Amino acid sequence: MKYARLSKEQFEELHKEFINFLASQTITSQEWEDIKKNKPEVAEQELDVFSDLVWEGVLNKVEYIEHVSPQQIHLFHLKDENMHLIAIKIKNPIDLTTTDGFNWLRENLMDDDVEFLQANKGYTNDKNADKFKLIQQGGVITKGELYTYLNKLIN
Repeated sequence: MKYARLSKEQFEELHKEFINFLASQTITSQEWEDIKKNKPEVAEQELDVFSDLVWEGVLNKVEYIEHVSPQQIHLFHLKDENMHLIAIKIKNPIDLTTTDGFNWLRENLMDDDVEFLQANKGYTNDKNADKFKLIQQGGVITKGELYTYLNKLIN
């Protein structure tokens, strides 16, 4: 498995797609029930392959990832050739993961306690694995509204 297995809830949400996936391998619902019962290791492999296909599709489309921690925000724009990062670091003990902390940041963007950093980073040989790693580290896929706003503000 290249990425991570989908959760039970994600499989339930993608039930129709999973049925189509099995059908593309000429596995009927009866055969699937038999595989789950008598060949659980094969069923596990099928779940893993499907999970990787879903992740690959998602990662191919993702353009923005945000990671918010109590003192920092990392905003990634995942371009074709590299990642562009806008990082915001807070020098005082405000928790940006709370509504009050985020509101403080909005009202005090140009405060001396707010530091902006930017960087470009190339991808490794596996661009989607790089994106997945950001998600595993707590990043969330977004539409990039905060990144776009801040990029216009500081550039």
